Amino acid sequence: MIVPNWNGAAYLPTCLDALQRQTQADFEVVVVDNGSRDGSLDLLRRDYPEATVIALPRNLGYAGGCNVGLRQAAGETLCILNNDTEVDPTWLAELLAALDRHPDAGMATPKVKLFDERARLHTVGDFVRVDGTFDSRGVWQLDEGQFEQEGYVFGAAGVAPAFRRAMLDDIGLFDADFHSYCEDVDLSWRAQLAGYKCVYAPGAVLYHRVSATGGGVMASFYVARNTIWTLVKNLPAGLWKKYRSLIVAAQWRRFVEAARMWRGAAARATMRGQIAGALGWARFLPKRRVIQAGRRVSEAYIESLLVAL
Repeated sequence: MIVPNWNGAAYLPTCLDALQRQTQADFEVVVVDNGSRDGSLDLLRRDYPEATVIALPRNLGYAGGCNVGLRQAAGETLCILNNDTEVDPTWLAELLAALDRHPDAGMATPKVKLFDERARLHTVGDFVRVDGTFDSRGVWQLDEGQFEQEGYVFGAAGVAPAFRRAMLDDIGLFDADFHSYCEDVDLSWRAQLAGYKCVYAPGAVLYHRVSATGGGVMASFYVARNTIWTLVKNLPAGLWKKYRSLIVAAQWRRFVEAARMWRGAAARATMRGQIAGALGWARFLPKRRVIQAGRRVSEAYIESLLVAL
């Protein structure tokens, strides 16, 4: 169990106390601290001596911090849990059971609800549209039983995924060049291209304080930039050719909408992120060549996973 933390002392007790109540008892907790300056390390040493704490000297972002934990942790299944969450007692057991029932799945994703509005959903897995944009299934919807069916989805949201070690050994960890945001979508793309599915486990429930230790201007920049880099790395050539007009149009709409609201800091960050993504795309061509050379599924299969507009 890897818990990335950056100045999350106010949230860690809720997160770690809930882990102590898990019905699945056989697991370790590795907290990776990304250079916090809010007393997180003192709190962990004082109240959670059973946790393994990796104190990084600076913030490596979600991707970099999680990668340190993934390399440190033992076990055949590796889970990541945001520090601003509270898991139900059966969360971990349900994730592991879903993977057991689906041996062709390399990862599992839970039902995530809002921390302060627990009848409302945050995500029940990720999906990707044909124009390259992505979103969370069920986001902001009331949970009225519409997502109780276990089954395959495109990808696992980064808030609380479970990964088979064998899959990560095959496709690699998060792309540390992303720093934060979209690294989970990128990993899901690489998994699907390599033939690993993602199973949604509706019985694995947790509650999330959305963007409690992130979000805002930072998220706007990284999401805009990393969306472009994700597509550069992962979208097969035939699908680029087929959907390039939709992809370019989607990016242009995002830029125009941000320009219209340029007085807002988040809007300006989105524009900067898109520009950075466009200027930096070529550096990801070597990674693209490796990913596409390792693709084990057809373009038709990947296309079948994409959601029409």
